[in-house]
Amino acid sequence: MELEKFMEIREMFCQKYPEVTEGKMMSSPAIHYNRKVFAFFSRKQKMVFKFGKDYPLERLKVEVMEFNPFKKKKPLAGWYEVDFANNDKWEVLALKALELAKLK
Repeated sequence: MELEKFMEIREMFCQKYPEVTEGKMMSSPAIHYNRKVFAFFSRKQKMVFKFGKDYPLERLKVEVMEFNPFKKKKPLAGWYEVDFANNDKWEVLALKALELAKLK
């Protein structure tokens, strides 16, 4: 169910935006903008977004957690994960991550 939701979002983005493509991030399915990942599906069945270190997270109006796939390292700076419980927000968050990726 979780993966299907991610794949649906990825397919829609790839169709709607010519510069958006399918890809991988840490062996997981991802969404790329100009070959750079801005969102992916984690092994914990969550969607992960790149908003950057300085993005004001309160603007997102959804609970996000720093993405930390490591046992003995710090979280990946600027990457945030959102549970499937908030999958109704995944598409909007992916759009925000895409907008931020376009600025770089």
